[in-house]
Amino acid sequence: MVTVNQQRVPRKRTYLMCSPEHFAVEYAINPWMDVTAPVDAELAVKQWDRLRETLVGLGHEVHLLTPERGLPDMVFAANGAFVVDGTVYGAQFKHEQRHAEAAAHRAFYEANGWRFIAPSETNEGEGDFAYLPEAHGGLILAGHGFRTETAAHAEAQEALGRPVVSLRLVDPRFYHLDVALASIDDENIVYYPGAFSAASQRVLTQLFPDAVIADDEDALAFGLNLVSDGLNVVLNSEATRLAGKLKAAGYHPVPVELAELKKGGGSVKCCIAELRH
Repeated sequence: MVTVNQQRVPRKRTYLMCSPEHFAVEYAINPWMDVTAPVDAELAVKQWDRLRETLVGLGHEVHLLTPERGLPDMVFAANGAFVVDGTVYGAQFKHEQRHAEAAAHRAFYEANGWRFIAPSETNEGEGDFAYLPEAHGGLILAGHGFRTETAAHAEAQEALGRPVVSLRLVDPRFYHLDVALASIDDENIVYYPGAFSAASQRVLTQLFPDAVIADDEDALAFGLNLVSDGLNVVLNSEATRLAGKLKAAGYHPVPVELAELKKGGGSVKCCIAELRH
């Protein structure tokens, strides 16, 4: 059971985002993508702008990656790399349609003086990696089963010098870790157990006894694809039940409307990579 007697304290974050000006659903590489459903690109940009403004309004710093024509999923900036303590472990996308995104992210990090480690294993950045700096001395949670290969978990551990816990995803609707689990502060998480294998559920119960537990309604509303600064939790406005659970646990839910981007299989977190110096 989550205790609420502790004071939640926000911590300033630095983020990377990419405008969806070229966003479209031109192919289907996850169960949410429907090439026959029209996308309102102008509305997608407006909703994304509101998300960016929300983060800035909460006191966070947002850097921008230049979108490239022909890469409609670049808006999902979380997938391009995974950054811990100033070191960047680059992405290597599973699907050919997204391969070129990795080079765009690498160019950004190298141009800005980050230590970049190129991957040799398939991984999709923060789509399948989450970092909790105060959990067990600094812990990486890593998903596999649909996009990221388990060999990338070992590669990330060597690159970043932090223990990596492998979690097996078993429901194709939750094809990335970040649509099934999120850090809500530096040492705790919220997650949907049904997205994980039985053994992975036991591991999460052991590591995070005070986690906020989401149900299928929360998960299907993309509620877990959220970003938190330790107090303010920015999440999809459709996830009203999860917002209530987070509020009961002492957090401050900040709902945002991202219906257009959900057509690509992503929401708040997919749009945001955290730059951890």
